[in-house]
Amino acid sequence: MPYPLEWDTSTGKQKKLPALKVNPIHGVLPYDGYRNPLTRSSSASRVSMTFATPATKGQRKVYHFDGQREMAVGIEAILTPELYGLEVQLPPIFYPYGKKKPNEHSFDLRITFSDGFRRAVFVRNGTSLARQKTQDEITAIFAATPASFADDIIVVNGDHYTRAYRDNLLRIYKSTLAADEDADRHVLDRALTCHYWLMRELLVQCDVAWGRALNSVLRLVGQGAIKANWNTVISEYSRIWVA
Repeated sequence: MPYPLEWDTSTGKQKKLPALKVNPIHGVLPYDGYRNPLTRSSSASRVSMTFATPATKGQRKVYHFDGQREMAVGIEAILTPELYGLEVQLPPIFYPYGKKKPNEHSFDLRITFSDGFRRAVFVRNGTSLARQKTQDEITAIFAATPASFADDIIVVNGDHYTRAYRDNLLRIYKSTLAADEDADRHVLDRALTCHYWLMRELLVQCDVAWGRALNSVLRLVGQGAIKANWNTVISEYSRIWVA
């Protein structure tokens, strides 16, 4: 039964609640970030995921992200063959900015590569990055970050990670959870030697099951061996080509 129009069905101002805590998961390393971002938000979708990296010796570990853009950057890092370790919600950097008391900033991610190179990542949406205030704060944060914290620091515009791009990252990451090197070699060989325009036209020329070949294509797209438009959902009807 619909409510009368004069009824106020809004929930009003909500009481601030403590951040959610993820209970221990058997066989999974616990979250160890400096801060827990899993609080109520009207503007961001908090995300919690588990990843395995060489730094965890292949054991899955819990990671919390402030939002889907930060999650997307994390998944891109996980898909990088040179990745060694991933950290999120780093301890704060204290920096002077217009106040007597220093402000503090926790970098969203720090990526460690297999050669030991460490990269800190500052993620923000395009509207915020266009503001001079944000640029001034970034300058102050970068200047205050000690050399021991990271070998370099980058700013990432989260608007580049469209919904389709994020969906593709998730599906490609899921396809990597089950390695199938034989199928990957076969599909790549077909991609290099056959004629096709759409992914489905390549799939029918592969001598492996449809789903197995599709997952191989997704893995090969993630590796950059096969190209596709990441800003539309990558499916059997997508235009693909060899790098």
